[in-house]
Amino acid sequence: MIKGWCDDHKGVEVKPSAFTNEAHVFYKGLLAKSGATDVYCHHGSGSSNYWTSVSTVKMDKTHKGFEKDIKVNNSRAFLCFKDSANNWDNNSGYNWTIYQ
Repeated sequence: MIKGWCDDHKGVEVKPSAFTNEAHVFYKGLLAKSGATDVYCHHGSGSSNYWTSVSTVKMDKTHKGFEKDIKVNNSRAFLCFKDSANNWDNNSGYNWTIYQ
């Protein structure tokens, strides 16, 4: 089961999804605050320095900001965000981590 958490200061929240190996990701961080109309969740597994199974998915814009369900294939996954102009929000180089 995905362990939920909230980094409200940076505008990122993760909740367990209805499916066991998925996390529901909410984003209203730096890119959203800067006026991005499209935000993408870039995520993968592996280690913090070497990601494997990397995917980039367009997030859905909602009244809460941006959100998307993503698959978590290992005991942990890493994620960061980018907009359509290729500006990144990577938690000051630390990315964010999802644990199962």
